[in-house]
Amino acid sequence: MSLENKTIWITGASSGIGKALAIELSKANNKIILSSRNEANLQTVKEVCSHPENIKILTLDLEDYLSLKTVVPEAISLFGNIDMLINNGGISQRALAIDTEIAIDKRFMDINYMGAIALTKGLLPHFTANKSGHFVTITSVSGKVGVPKRSAYAASKHALHGFFDSLRGEVWEHNIKVTIICPGYIKTDISVNAMTASGEKFKKMSKFQAAGMNTEILAKKVIRDVLKGKRESNYGGKEIIAIYLNKFFPRFLDKKLRNMQKKNTFES
Repeated sequence: MSLENKTIWITGASSGIGKALAIELSKANNKIILSSRNEANLQTVKEVCSHPENIKILTLDLEDYLSLKTVVPEAISLFGNIDMLINNGGISQRALAIDTEIAIDKRFMDINYMGAIALTKGLLPHFTANKSGHFVTITSVSGKVGVPKRSAYAASKHALHGFFDSLRGEVWEHNIKVTIICPGYIKTDISVNAMTASGEKFKKMSKFQAAGMNTEILAKKVIRDVLKGKRESNYGGKEIIAIYLNKFFPRFLDKKLRNMQKKNTFES
């Protein structure tokens, strides 16, 4: 089986997981819409894809979620249809809750949650009319397990799980599918671009991120799961175990996280 001849819209497509998905999906002659704030980087991604003639660039800012209502019709008009939205855009965190101003917490919710929800709600009438569609949302292990220095990030990712699990139960009768992907440490610049308590970039590569799963491998796994119509998948290394510990042995996980905090592990 293959995912081909579809129109797929990817946010956060200028680097990392979004870039890898674009490259992999372009091999199957899909029409792809690449979105992020950075037009120059999107152009670079387009040029390394297999069929750049089938790729359109649409810049947007997830944080400015109220403006996305007008972006959705523009996206649909690029190819006349959209079959799948991959909500991948977002930002991570490196800051203690006590040090983080409430305005920064709001930024995480606006970028990671409200932006994805605005695009999803904007596309729902289109998918419903077509009696077809697929929402694929990239969350995080932090969407299942909160850890130190990720409070706002974890909150925004937990919120995505709540929304899309609820949405799945509402749209199945319209043949609309919902898949949630929970990556652990993936080899991207997410820690470099992570937001600190002041809203500045962290500007450090996490040693765990550097040793994480390659984006190319994750992209293939995501596409496989989409084809299978999976509702949720977890990917990464040993950090995935935390999801199961949180469910079955929460006190043991708490002790483990405290020891890691003492070693300043979550600075990485």
